[in-house]
Parts: sequence; C-alpha cells; structure tokens
Amino acid sequence: MRAVRNTEDGVRVVDVDEPSGPGVTVEVTSSSICGTDLGLVGAGLTGFTIGHEFAGLVDGVPHAVDPSISCGSCDQCRNGHTQRCVGPHTNLGIFVDGGLCERIIVPQSNMVPLPEGLSLEDACLVEPAGVAWHGARRAGIVPGERVVVVGGGSIGLLVVAAVRRLGHDVALVARHPHQIEAGERLGAQRPSGSFDVVLEATGTQSGLETSAELARPGGRVVLLGVFAAAAPVPGALTLVKELSWIGAMAYGSQRGVRDLDEAAALLAAAPDVRDTIMTHRFSLEESPEAFRVAASRSEGSIKVGLYL
Repeated sequence: MRAVRNTEDGVRVVDVDEPSGPGVTVEVTSSSICGTDLGLVGAGLTGFTIGHEFAGLVDGVPHAVDPSISCGSCDQCRNGHTQRCVGPHTNLGIFVDGGLCERIIVPQSNMVPLPEGLSLEDACLVEPAGVAWHGARRAGIVPGERVVVVGGGSIGLLVVAAVRRLGHDVALVARHPHQIEAGERLGAQRPSGSFDVVLEATGTQSGLETSAELARPGGRVVLLGVFAAAAPVPGALTLVKELSWIGAMAYGSQRGVRDLDEAAALLAAAPDVRDTIMTHRFSLEESPEAFRVAASRSEGSIKVGLYL
C-alpha cells in the first residue's frame, strides 16, 4: 500500500503494510496538508504516515474523518468535550499513522457522514473547518459586536467563513496579498478601530501582540493558533485593557451536535469557501512537490490537497 512519510531523503511516497485492527476501513480519496504536518516534517520526525485531514469511502459511502481518538470514558469525553480528553488518546497522523495513504482503519464513531453538496474531493476540509467552527463558537459572539480574525492561513480564512455563517460581520488581518484577497472573497472587511472579539489564528508572538492591540478595553481574544513554544501574552495590554484570553482546541460537541458535522454543513452550503481555501491539488505521487508548495507562501498557497 502507498503512503506518504517523512524520510531521511525528505517527504516520499513509500510502500507500507496494509492496516489491521478493529474499526472500519476507509478507502482514502482526498487529504490535505496542515501546518502541523509541515512542522512534523521540519522537525525531522519519521516512522509514521503523515496526515490528519482526510476523507474517503467506507463500504462505498463517502465520509470525512475525525482523526482525534479520545478515551470516550473520562468526564470531559462524556460531556462532549473530547478535545479535552484526560484519558488515553491519540491523533491520527501525529506520531501514529495517519491518512495520507490508500487505506486506514478508523473507529466507526470517528466517521463524519457527508451532507448533500459536499464532494469527497473537498471533504478533507471538514477537519480544519471543524477547528474554525469550534473557535468561532467559543468566541460567544453576540449581535452588534465587532469581530476580527488575525491570520490569513487556512484556519484564519475558515474562521472568517464560520463567523459569517453565524451571521456576523468580520474583519481580517493577514500578511500576504493573496490571503487578503481570499478573505475579501469570503466577505471579510478591512480592519479599522478596535474590536470586541479577536480570533488569533497565527500561533506566533507577533499574532498575540497584534491581537492585544486590536482588542478594545474589556475585549476577549480567542486562541486558535498552535504555539510550538511558550509565547507569553502581552502583559501590559492585558492588564490595562482587562482582556480575556480564551483557548479553542480542535473540536468537540455542543448540545449533542459535533463541530465536525456543523463544519461539513458549512462547506456543503458554501462552494465559494471550498474554492477559495483549496488553492492547489496534487496526486498522491506528487506529494514531495505538494509539501514544497504548501510550505512556500510565495506560491500563493492556502490549502494544498492530495488525491488518490
């Protein structure tokens, strides 16, 4: 079976054993490359199949996949907060085999049925869209509040789409011209003034500083960015403005409805979102080039997909 792994020679398509064990077999159709994947490759980590954003067929039926395998029995899992699992848990594609391959075995409970209007080719976006949807809901935005997203990568742009779907206006701060253009296609405004809610999607110290500067006194900042190392919040502005900082990790369930199901519905209803986010498409055999493009902002990439 073909799979994508980081090797001593870089990202390569290699032959691996067929998967085995309990669960359902997913015939993978589409996968996409996340910043986390680029980080794992950049750190030189080897020995497992990359990929946690993927979709495929189970007995001929199309599904996206929730790659987070939680214990299901701790108090957080029982209350629908699987992203806060305190028992044994893992994430496919992060130190264990993931979905950039032909087939993978996944627990039945981790399958996400696709709504009408969402193709398998675009269903690999369900996982990152779930991250964005969860963050937008964690923000607790009320009508009339001013909202801005800091960061124009795929998560930041998907947060723009999620906030718009929730019925609110939103501004976007992004570094690259193609990200700003993509945000405007999704309905984002140019930033001006201060904001009640800031959604930070860069995972950088400069992103934290920009967020604190944009927040109004008494405002709140929602953290969606993944920080590889300690990144202290700007203490002076936090104190003077009495800012609230809110964490938003991955996705879970709210009132019995999974964030990933809500994300799939968002993507099904908004082809402009899918077309804007997925900027490059490659075959599985072209994985080395796909990873190169995904890591290069000069290529104008937002989300890079791989297809079998």
